[in-house]
Amino acid sequence: MSDTPFKRRDFFKYSGLGLTGMAAPGIFAACTKIPADQKKIREQITEKVYSTTFIDTHEHLMNESERIKAGDKIWEKANDWSYLFSHYFDSDIAVAGMYWKDYNRFYDTGLAAVEKWKLVEPFWPYLKYTGYGQNVIMSIRKLYGLEELNAENISTLDNRYHELIASGFYEKIIRQFSNIESCQVNQWPFLESEQPGLLLSDLHISGMIEDAGGESYSKKAGITVSNLADWHAVIDWWFDWYGKWSVAVKCATAYSRNIDFERIPAEKVEKIFLRKIKGETLSAEDRKMLEDHLFWYCVDKATGMGLPVKVHTGYYAGWNSMPLGRVAGNASAACDLCKLSPETKFDFFHICYPFYEDILAVAKQYQNAYMDMCWAWIINPLAAKDFLKKFILTVPLDKIFTFGGDYLPVELVYGHSEIARRGIILALSELVEEGWISLDAALEITDPIMHGNARKVFSLEEKYELMKKLDWKQLNANV
Repeated sequence: MSDTPFKRRDFFKYSGLGLTGMAAPGIFAACTKIPADQKKIREQITEKVYSTTFIDTHEHLMNESERIKAGDKIWEKANDWSYLFSHYFDSDIAVAGMYWKDYNRFYDTGLAAVEKWKLVEPFWPYLKYTGYGQNVIMSIRKLYGLEELNAENISTLDNRYHELIASGFYEKIIRQFSNIESCQVNQWPFLESEQPGLLLSDLHISGMIEDAGGESYSKKAGITVSNLADWHAVIDWWFDWYGKWSVAVKCATAYSRNIDFERIPAEKVEKIFLRKIKGETLSAEDRKMLEDHLFWYCVDKATGMGLPVKVHTGYYAGWNSMPLGRVAGNASAACDLCKLSPETKFDFFHICYPFYEDILAVAKQYQNAYMDMCWAWIINPLAAKDFLKKFILTVPLDKIFTFGGDYLPVELVYGHSEIARRGIILALSELVEEGWISLDAALEITDPIMHGNARKVFSLEEKYELMKKLDWKQLNANV
């Protein structure tokens, strides 16, 4: 290498920013001229984004037949129009100040549609602008053809809510309306999907870690648990039985602790585990050691089977419950996870909101760190757009998944996908308009961030082929 100092004029010469030299095809080529026709740019990017399918990396959907057969309630919430306000938006309703007794009445059965509207109507002007609120509005407009909600049309909404729920309505909402190729579903502990080409499944491992020794896992495995080795055998059973059909494993323990899992050998937690299954109360230190050991036992199983590990980071669902100080430590702990198991593909969820600058640094530094924008678009649409812009200019492009609805009601997947598409359009358009990338680059970026990366990392082509042979009834007959 030459010892000659690299001078400032050489930077302009070779970067393409100066009048001489070759213009680079990427970032600096775009910086030579700020685009003038903003309308044309946005029209082309909009057309590309809306014509491009999403891979949805995270949902909480039940099987369609369960929704169709549902009675008066779904997971303790009334099976009526208020169910559209039940997931995430119920948090905004509570935070806005609805009294607890009215909250319970709103989500319970036995109250007429108009009477339910009267309960939420005073708060509606303050709720409809949040990401959660706009998602509800967009979904209602598309699915039920109602532009606004009021006392005069709320009964119409309730009628149309029930009319939509029929055979084929998942396919209609997910593929026809939302242009989503497939959804990756996280149901505890595994969804035996009736539509495995449409709804693929994660294996949920949080209970294996936090509910060590619990019958919820051991009973189906047919294993009596009397020691740690038995619990390992239970975990093995779940991975052996469902791992082949899973696209990933999911860990949501960040709701109860930081994700700072250390590698703890079995011999150090054997006695702790015995105390746990006897019903003794464990100290915080002992509980952490046991969970740490079991986390890595599960992660190592997943890695051995080629399954990415999805990890909750950042914001909590619900209200009046989030310890922001602990959440702030998620990104730092993510670094340690990546270092402790470099062969594991860690999919860090929700952009670690509000600490998304920190998680960007993790993705840029660690080869095995992937970023997942599931849920993020409706937590804070502007922060999500900002995150995507910064990601594109900071991190290799093959390490991001830009959509996961993260919903229980399938009806709200549409609204979230709409907000995500608008955010992607704005992020790419602004990068072009600000001169960071060319229009051609923006159009080229769209496929990998909306579906290409997910297809590759989650081995979806292979999974789709495998799912064609899946028959849960026959498999379960052999349990």
